[in-house]
Amino acid sequence: MPEKNDDKTKLENEEFYECPYCTINLMEEKESERRTPLIIITISTIILALGLYLGFILGQQLISQILFLAVAAISGYETIKYGILSILKGRFTISILITIAAVGAFSIGQGAEGASVLFLYFIAEFLEDYASERARNSIGALVKLAPETALVIRDGKNIKVHAHAVQVDEIIVVKPGDKIPLDGEVTKGVSSVNQAAITGESIAVTKSVGDEVFAGTITEEGYLEVKVTKRSDETVISKIIELVKDSQKRKSNTEAFIDRFAGYYTPMVIVLAMIVAIVPPFIWGLSFDTWFYRALVLLVVSCPCALAISTPVAMVSGITAGTKNGVLIKGGEYVEEMQNTKIMVFDKTGTLTEGKLKVTDIISLNGYSKDEILQIAASLESKSKHPLAEAVLRYVEESEIEFMDVNDFESIPGKGLKGKINDKEFYIGTKSLFKENIKFPDDLIENFEIQGKTTIIVSEQEHIIGLISLMDTIRDLSKSTIKELKNRNIKTVMLTGDNEGTAHAVAYEIGVDDYYANLLPEDKVKVVDGLLVEYEHVGMVGDGVNDAPALARSNVGVAMGAAGSDVAIETADISLMHDDISKVNYLIDLSKKTMDVVKENVSVSILVKTSFAILAVIGLITLWMAVAFGDMGLSLAVILNSIRIGRNRI
Repeated sequence: MPEKNDDKTKLENEEFYECPYCTINLMEEKESERRTPLIIITISTIILALGLYLGFILGQQLISQILFLAVAAISGYETIKYGILSILKGRFTISILITIAAVGAFSIGQGAEGASVLFLYFIAEFLEDYASERARNSIGALVKLAPETALVIRDGKNIKVHAHAVQVDEIIVVKPGDKIPLDGEVTKGVSSVNQAAITGESIAVTKSVGDEVFAGTITEEGYLEVKVTKRSDETVISKIIELVKDSQKRKSNTEAFIDRFAGYYTPMVIVLAMIVAIVPPFIWGLSFDTWFYRALVLLVVSCPCALAISTPVAMVSGITAGTKNGVLIKGGEYVEEMQNTKIMVFDKTGTLTEGKLKVTDIISLNGYSKDEILQIAASLESKSKHPLAEAVLRYVEESEIEFMDVNDFESIPGKGLKGKINDKEFYIGTKSLFKENIKFPDDLIENFEIQGKTTIIVSEQEHIIGLISLMDTIRDLSKSTIKELKNRNIKTVMLTGDNEGTAHAVAYEIGVDDYYANLLPEDKVKVVDGLLVEYEHVGMVGDGVNDAPALARSNVGVAMGAAGSDVAIETADISLMHDDISKVNYLIDLSKKTMDVVKENVSVSILVKTSFAILAVIGLITLWMAVAFGDMGLSLAVILNSIRIGRNRI
């Protein structure tokens, strides 16, 4: 749609205004462009069949040759054009091989063969375009996830506008069964939301006031009002689209090698064909037409089409499969590298654990009950936003304990809190908050530390009245993920900034092979550097924010929960759209499956091409057989073999 020059008109018709993230035809071919190859194939098939009938059945050679030339012109126009342009520019391409073979066939009176070569090659190219179209379709499918329009509350009315026109902080309405058009925060209502398209979760998630929702997810039931937090070109889905587009441009080592090889391969084939055409007739006096024809067959059968697409089509299929499962891979190089991983490094907080502290123990002392300790602690902590305070408050919310009034409240940074409740002064915090002469229950505190727990102390004046221990909750899938990695002979290491006691307890509970405690971000980089020297292939899983330096230093950096972190998408090589650590094992299996398919494709391509080349020299195959089986058929086999990566369970 052309851009409107009149601003007033644009605003009045903003529901029709296009933005680059929802213009599907930028990602897909136009309808006429999709139909053109099929029309050419249909017309060429009819003319070729008629030419064969007239030439071989009715003996009308002149008419049949004209029809064969028509087939060559219709189906081979682009091939011949690019072949000639390549020769003029001094470049060796596949089009040159086909053009030489077709012209040569017509020159020795084999019009049917020449037409067949160009026609079948056109079909082969169409199949390759289909493989590339799968890549574009993967983006197009993502684009279609987010609706183009949104229902916005403006001046008390629900107005339907283009998603591009919705501003941050505006309220949008999402009805039951609708797709959420933009990222935002729920301000009203409750609904189950299917987030499979973004996070890969198969089970719908309940969203209520205060929860974050993402563009492209679907409300299954319930009415929601959502405050927009990101414009249409800043949403998670838009970042995914850009990521997938970029990933298709980044080549693996295998792809890069195949590309370099193709550059030398074509001129070598031309020289070899010239030898086949010239040496036997001029050295041994054999038939020039026979050996010239065999040279043409050799040219055609040696076209590296299937070999050229064997790796990229498999990589695209692997990356697309990952995207459908909530795993975003930034390029084929990371698909290839993942299979080589010998040691997997995990950040602790937010990766192996939930990153949220949970109250585990409450110890009452000096005549106070557990409920009283909780009531005093919660009343003081309600004035703070510290993670320890949030953990205590979450615990208290599950009970019927009521907060008490706190006077003279004071927060002591890095130490704790104090305040008066019923004219009594209470303190809550770490040991550093209290005077040195206070007697602590050191045996209890030490026991908690051995278990990897954090202890906060509650006191009335200088008398310790209670202890509350907290611990970061281990993710449900952490143990099984580590176990499966060990079954794959991959060593596991945990990195954390926590103290030795906490690190040891979590490492023992989860079952990692080794751990490093008391680490700063720069220390994590040093650990990764050391592991790279020892193991060469190191993968790391972190939250994509404070672990960014270490993620960047590893061979493959994997970020957890990218749906909630823009930094994660931008930093890591691979992003998990949901906090599902088991996807690490899925990644390794996907990598191995993809690279197995690559090896199969390359091996079969080389084997078939070599075999057909030998058969061509000894005269056992014709030009049309070389294209139909040695090129088109092989390309189709490679494509079908690659597609199964996304269809088969890994």
